[in-house]
Amino acid sequence: MPPSLCALCKTSRAFILRPKDHQKLCKPCFISVFETEIHHTITSNNLFHRGERIAIGASGGKDSTVLASVLKTLNERYNYGVELILLSIDEGIKGYRDDSLETVKRNAKQYDMPLMIVGYDELYGWTMDQVVEQVGKKGNCTYCGVFRRQALDRGAAKLGVKHVVTGHNADDVAETVLMNLLRGDLPRLSRTTSIVTSTPSAVSSPDSPSHTNIKRSKPLKYAYEKEIVLYAYHKSLDYFSTECIYSPEAFRGSARALIKNLERVRPSAILDIVRSGEDMARLVPGGNEACSNGCSGQTALPEEEEGGCGSSNGRSAGGEMASMEHQLAQNDIATEVGLEIEITSSSLNGQQSGKKKDPDAVQLVNGKKGRRLKGPAQTPRKTARQTMGQCKRCGYLSSQEICKACVLLEGLNKNRPKNNIEVSSYAPEQEHGHMNNATNAMQKLQLGVD
Repeated sequence: MPPSLCALCKTSRAFILRPKDHQKLCKPCFISVFETEIHHTITSNNLFHRGERIAIGASGGKDSTVLASVLKTLNERYNYGVELILLSIDEGIKGYRDDSLETVKRNAKQYDMPLMIVGYDELYGWTMDQVVEQVGKKGNCTYCGVFRRQALDRGAAKLGVKHVVTGHNADDVAETVLMNLLRGDLPRLSRTTSIVTSTPSAVSSPDSPSHTNIKRSKPLKYAYEKEIVLYAYHKSLDYFSTECIYSPEAFRGSARALIKNLERVRPSAILDIVRSGEDMARLVPGGNEACSNGCSGQTALPEEEEGGCGSSNGRSAGGEMASMEHQLAQNDIATEVGLEIEITSSSLNGQQSGKKKDPDAVQLVNGKKGRRLKGPAQTPRKTARQTMGQCKRCGYLSSQEICKACVLLEGLNKNRPKNNIEVSSYAPEQEHGHMNNATNAMQKLQLGVD
């Protein structure tokens, strides 16, 4: 069988099968198509403005590394006229973040970009290793996600930057949409599916720079994770590929496993979920009033927007999805050949004519009668609408008087030990009594209270 030719140039041999649409492409055409799609996302949504200073949220992983590489390339090719800066967050995870930060430092030299690193320890007085030691591995991702979002804003404020771009890809957005659906949190869909969000964070003060209106955007929103890996591989990019050591317990890992199973059955499932999330967000009352290719300054960020957390463990083979599609196909066939009978209210009324109706009886689908529940009728649940304000303690965006980060920090600080034990080698002389030499040489323990 002769080798397949590239579907675009028709001359070179095809080496790459695009995960998004199974198109066969050669290496140069794949790289060109990938970069062109990112450029179209940027221009169609007016993400950048000439003269703007933009901070790239860099973790050293594949997403942020590809984002930095592509933005540098497109900025030079299409003359965006923007200044790019790398901004990294040090969560304080030994054996993971310290190694990935070395990759970020190499990227800063490779792409000739300035780098700033902001740590949890200096901002909150806690590292993630200390948080996990305190709370365990069950809820640690909640702490990390809340702290990281604020750290990005505070780091951008130190740089004097008003725009932060993150490496969220289509898989991350689809996972977040699915998580919000599973939690029944429809109001958050308008924020998780928006390509641009804005975060008014802290009140200006003479001692600290203004955190107001930190704009965030996701240029890789419609890029598949597999294609990002292919791009990084064929461009020989330097990135860190180890999973976070604290992430296997994250809820996002379960959503990710389901998304990957759907992708095996239907490659377009990821973008379909993203588009469906965007359509549903428009139906939420008040969810998209101020959004037009983005959101207004009073838009909150989702609780678990930062993608990349979670584990790929526990993935099934995808047989459940295949059997589901087979069942749906069988249902369509049954509808076409007339094996299903539509039951209307008129037919039910005709069957019951001549019989005395029970006012408390309710007709069921199987022909049996049920009893109507006594008491007031149940009203459908109304979608709660959040009113955005600012935290009274730190000034960060919050729908409550105290933001979630301050609440989490308060709980951590309350459980922090108040007393410490110190060892002193000095032993004062005793005025009364006789002590032997061994007793005089012993060290005394002195309790010090904070």
